[in-house]
Amino acid sequence: MRSAFVLLMCAPMASAGDPPPRTHTNLERLALDRLKAAHEDVERRKSERIVLPIRPGLNDYRCILHAHAEDSSHTGGTLAEMLADAKRAGIHAILLTDHFRPPKDFIDGRWRGNKEGVLFVPGSEVRGFLIYPMKSMLSRMDLKGSDFIDSVTDGDGLIFLSHVEERRDHPVDGLTGLEITNRHYDAKADKLSLLALGLMLTDPKALADLDKAVRLFPDEVFAFQSDYPKVYLEKWDEGTKKKRLTGVAANDCHHNQVLIVKMVDEKTVLVGTQVDEDSKMQRISATLRPGIRDMTRGRKPGDVLARLDTDPYFRSFCNSATHVLAPKLEEAAIRTALKAGHAFVSHDWMGDATGFRFDAVDDKGRVAAILGDEVQQSEGMKLHARLPLPGYLRLIRDGKEVAARESQSEFEFALKKAGVYRLEAWLKIDGEYRPWIFSNPIYVR
Repeated sequence: MRSAFVLLMCAPMASAGDPPPRTHTNLERLALDRLKAAHEDVERRKSERIVLPIRPGLNDYRCILHAHAEDSSHTGGTLAEMLADAKRAGIHAILLTDHFRPPKDFIDGRWRGNKEGVLFVPGSEVRGFLIYPMKSMLSRMDLKGSDFIDSVTDGDGLIFLSHVEERRDHPVDGLTGLEITNRHYDAKADKLSLLALGLMLTDPKALADLDKAVRLFPDEVFAFQSDYPKVYLEKWDEGTKKKRLTGVAANDCHHNQVLIVKMVDEKTVLVGTQVDEDSKMQRISATLRPGIRDMTRGRKPGDVLARLDTDPYFRSFCNSATHVLAPKLEEAAIRTALKAGHAFVSHDWMGDATGFRFDAVDDKGRVAAILGDEVQQSEGMKLHARLPLPGYLRLIRDGKEVAARESQSEFEFALKKAGVYRLEAWLKIDGEYRPWIFSNPIYVR
């Protein structure tokens, strides 16, 4: 029997305020024993997961937004590789975001439509947005401000604010939505771990441990820097007070983090990635890292001494996705659902969130609104959620936590006040709670 709770707005909160605190630092998470413990928790939960019934008339499609292939010198992956990994990871749709490179048109028709069961939608990352216009924008890319936004969103076009940390003050007028989590930002915000990784690559023992970690616990390694996306969520919560905005996950995947150590001479190596030219790689000497001499012994200049693939598309696709609730796996249906906010973000590597529900129900238990919808408050109305795994739940209204409970897989909340309500679910992994699901809001008027 799933547990449930009902909270009235006038009732005292058992635990209201900040999200659950961190227990381990990022570098502590990267230790083999921590990775192993996290992996065991994830594996254990697979047997505990409950398959929830499909919502009538809607399917739960795992979609990837902010995805790059064959579109820049710093992108390492190909479209064929992306398709293969999408099929393997159970991804239903990929909304591409080619870096804009005129005169090439990112909407050229070659990768639009269903390919071997995976729907591809062309788009571009440009000017701080993810854009998905209905037709070519080549002649309109010089438009500014609202003219540009209106041109993108003409018809069923979509536009999402990207890399929110770089544009916290950007207005949300005219936007479809914004990214609410981005793995690239997690890495940018954690320079200490990036430095530590560089040091690991130039020490034989540390390198062996890192190689073992990537082989045995690839999902946990990929996620070790992931944190609560406070900057993104604050921007979203402020924006949804003004207008409906769809929150999406930004995979920002390029398959460009294949870590390389290349020999220069017996006491010097280059450290970088597979997309870096030698001149752009970090040159490190045995004077600073004595273990380099052991790594180069018996090898010749130009040899690749280490190669660790940390971010294949498959890993990124397993890590997180935007679950879109739509009647059909067709471009028009996916666009309509995203515009309506019929979607939620999930870090699926911790647990498959397929089937998650967040509804407003009337006094007779009938669904009056699903996530993304606007609904008029009425007597006896409640918010109701169901999850495939029990977690730590936080109900957020207008950016503030109004309810929080542990170990819940079903949830009810009696609505006594209008506002913008969204739900967060967290899972305990290796002794600490990590954010798992972010619902799009229900707008109660």
